Amino acid sequence: MLEYAIFENPLAGMSNKRNATALDATDRRLLGRLQTDARVTNVALAECAHLSPAPCLRRVRDLETSGVIRGYVTLLDPEALGLDVSMFIQVSLEKQVGSALRIFEEAIEGYPEVMECYLMTGDSDYLLRVVAPDLKSLQSFIVDRLARIPHVSNIRSSITLKQVKYKTALPIDLL
Repeated sequence: MLEYAIFENPLAGMSNKRNATALDATDRRLLGRLQTDARVTNVALAECAHLSPAPCLRRVRDLETSGVIRGYVTLLDPEALGLDVSMFIQVSLEKQVGSALRIFEEAIEGYPEVMECYLMTGDSDYLLRVVAPDLKSLQSFIVDRLARIPHVSNIRSSITLKQVKYKTALPIDLL
């Protein structure tokens, strides 16, 4: 069984968050490189940012402390792990009131197959991205779990045929 860990920065979310405008060109170079290779050595990262290793490490720590860097992860290939089916699910609730939203969001937190969940404007209240090994598993998730969450009134699903674009790196060059 393959396992992976997400290492979240315990200091992320503190009140001293940096403003994007406070990032200089060196910070953007550091972030751009870390987004493509979080395992880069400090020496190589320093070279990329035209810094010596000590100031480079200090800048990275500052970016971590300020919450700009939230953590470091290992990205896994879902198909290599047998998670061959991906689906987007739109969920509508009976009423969009605080207690119903909280109940739904707490339930979703407990479902590992839900990779992303967004509170939406428009026709549905939530948009989920779900992965599973097969269609039978997705059916079971929808019928036995999702549909049984209190206040769920409508579920619409779309199975993906092909992933056209996927990225995790934010567009640092737009800052």
